[in-house]
Amino acid sequence: MSPAPRKRSHAVRFILPLLLSMLGALLYGAATVQAAPTTLEAESARLSGGAAVSTEHGGYTGSGFVGGFTDTNKGSASVSFDVTAEAAGGGTLTLRYANGTTATMTLSLYVNGAKVRQVALPATANWGTWATHQEPVTYAKGANTVAWTFTTADSGNVNIDNATADTPATPTDPGPTTLTHQAEDAFVSGGPARATAATGYEGSAYLSGFTTPGARAVFAVDAPSAATYPLTLRYRTPDTAASTVTLLANGTTVRRVTLPGTGGAWQSAATDVPLRAALNHIGLRTASGDNGTLQLDGIGITGSTPNSTRGATLPYTTYEAENGSTNATTIGPDRTYLTVPSEASGRRAVVLDATGEYVQFTLTEPANALTLRYSVPDNTAGTGIDTTLSVYADGTQLRDLPLSSKYSWVYGGYPYNNDPSQGSGHHFFDETRSLLTGALPAGTVLRFQKDAGDTAASYTLDLVEAETAPAALAMPSTGFVSATTLGVTPGDSTDDTAALNSALSNATSQGKGLWLPAGTYNISGHVNLTGADLRGAGQWHTVLRGSNGKGGLFGRGGTSNVQDLMIAGDVSYRDDANFHAAIEGDFGKGSTLANIWMQHTKVGLWIDAPTDGLYASGLRIRDTFADGVNLHKGTKASEVSQSSVRNTGDDGLAMFSEAQAVTDSAFRFNTVQLPMLANTVGIYGGHGNRVEDNVLADTVTGSSGIAISSRFAPVPFSGTTSVQRNTLTRTGGYEPNWQSKLGALWIYADSSDITAPVLVKDNEILDSTYSGLLVSWQKNVAALTVDGLKIDKAGSYGIEINSAGAGTFSRVTVSGATDGGLSGVGGFTITRGAGNTGW
Repeated sequence: MSPAPRKRSHAVRFILPLLLSMLGALLYGAATVQAAPTTLEAESARLSGGAAVSTEHGGYTGSGFVGGFTDTNKGSASVSFDVTAEAAGGGTLTLRYANGTTATMTLSLYVNGAKVRQVALPATANWGTWATHQEPVTYAKGANTVAWTFTTADSGNVNIDNATADTPATPTDPGPTTLTHQAEDAFVSGGPARATAATGYEGSAYLSGFTTPGARAVFAVDAPSAATYPLTLRYRTPDTAASTVTLLANGTTVRRVTLPGTGGAWQSAATDVPLRAALNHIGLRTASGDNGTLQLDGIGITGSTPNSTRGATLPYTTYEAENGSTNATTIGPDRTYLTVPSEASGRRAVVLDATGEYVQFTLTEPANALTLRYSVPDNTAGTGIDTTLSVYADGTQLRDLPLSSKYSWVYGGYPYNNDPSQGSGHHFFDETRSLLTGALPAGTVLRFQKDAGDTAASYTLDLVEAETAPAALAMPSTGFVSATTLGVTPGDSTDDTAALNSALSNATSQGKGLWLPAGTYNISGHVNLTGADLRGAGQWHTVLRGSNGKGGLFGRGGTSNVQDLMIAGDVSYRDDANFHAAIEGDFGKGSTLANIWMQHTKVGLWIDAPTDGLYASGLRIRDTFADGVNLHKGTKASEVSQSSVRNTGDDGLAMFSEAQAVTDSAFRFNTVQLPMLANTVGIYGGHGNRVEDNVLADTVTGSSGIAISSRFAPVPFSGTTSVQRNTLTRTGGYEPNWQSKLGALWIYADSSDITAPVLVKDNEILDSTYSGLLVSWQKNVAALTVDGLKIDKAGSYGIEINSAGAGTFSRVTVSGATDGGLSGVGGFTITRGAGNTGW
């Protein structure tokens, strides 16, 4: 926050889908939600009433498809399939069909001779384009007959390729040890809550309350490769009636899952789920037609990779320049504000300032994409220079990386500007990314070298992130319309703002999402989201590019989903009144923002009321000029998780209860580095908010690692504010306006007392610039609990208290504090529990 309100790397492995399927079968046996899906070719089914096998149009599976559902055969044409179910209960039937009529047509679905319903089948692009349509079905135990019939009440005129039957099977319970993701660790919105009343569950709680439409639980799941993975759910139902819920993977519906009733006993049941390589978001949601009458203990995904225990689970490997091999100069460590090393990761970097100087690394994992964090000099006008840097792999030049200082270097006092005459230059670093034409294997020596054609006076290199970026995603087979069919043309250098808004309105009015194929879309204003689904081909492939400080997504209510794209802004200094955030506004209830890269914008996310239940995950927020994330007044039950935030101009992650309380929201499992001003995390008032399981590092000025603060006159704290299981490294900093040394973890009672409970549990503070824990200032901190705090090396005191109030301290250890373990003034009452040492 500013003085005025404003606005793991993991090894990439390759696992064959067949091996996963075999392993799942060995683990789960018959413990299934549904038996293995059975695909039935129409040409092998029983045909009657004029239905006949044809091969006239391409794209079918098997040896042909079934046509003849023409007006001539109205009232008689039918295709009938035999389906065997292990148990009675609910399942699904998926029809693969083509409808080249341009209009929605109908057929009637029959099960065991009884009509179930008339089914509407939307048009496909042509007769050679096939789509799927899924219907819920209740099966009898044993033999079943399902039929698609052209009755006199139907419009017919479709072709049928095949049908896929998902049938129920009797679940068994192999016990809770199969769970890889506990339900109590999931993000929930719209109804589910953690419960402990039952017995027999694994972990610390289970989830109850899925009966409300839109209720959901979302799990972050890391996968070593793209494949279909066995998935098991451990659940129970209150009686013997079946429960239904919808399974989603990365925002796309996989299937409706039918869970046989358990009569109150915990049972396990299995299905499968398609995963991408690296981070996935797997959801269970009570969609239209679901009853959600289950309680959830957790899920198990065979072959998934465990998430990082603290910080974000990230798809790249980081190589610090100072740890590479170099013939150049290494600078730092130095934490002095306005020096270049103070803004480098780990406070050290390498400077190439002569032709032939280099820094190189040996890749420990394969990579086809690189991100370089660097600094090059500014020009005298403050508008930046453009230059290049040479990159080599095993001695062969790959390319000249284009670099610029346009988006770095600001000057003067807050809120800073682009005028070098104001002095006090800082915000030295920027990042550039590059997608390579081929993959580099592990063991490749990757070199960054200043060649004769690389004309900047110097290149300060901080770090490189290397990863295997996936190929461009394809548009989902159903539910989306491509922007290119609605008047939007990427890559033509024209302004696409109006065309994108028109296309979004068109797609949303059809009940469809808007697909942005790979390419660059130029925007100069807000792209408005009102209950919209906007998806791209991936963070490395679909780019919304701003201009003149503007261009971003603006939520205007409704439930929206945005994922798989980059927002590349054009902000080169801070202007709160005129420039745009990457994503801001009202996101209604139950929205999702996933797998989005945001760079060179005023703010990454600025979220306002009445947003309720927003899930934002898998974000990369880099090089903003104000906050990385601000959950603003009135935001409720929202979470930012599994995200990397770096080089922000203000707080990395903030909750700001201006006028209305931010309530029951969380920052969890994030990696936040190098905010140029203020804190890696700041919580300013609010109710029941949480900062948990984050990795936070390298604050610069006016800063702490985590600030729990009543500054900026926010709504006072209420409920319990939770700060648990965070690691803070080289945090805290000097506030030059106050001439004050701020601690790594700062409880700051400024404009009002902090009388509501603050729980600080199982955190570690490493190499703090000043005091490890600071409690201040002119107001009371009345209900502080510190339990399980490790402070290892502090530039001032381990614990410094300059406030009235009271707190209980247990299992707090201090070592290596320069000025001593404890400094206490101001009448604060300390109650010492067990396990304290060093103070």
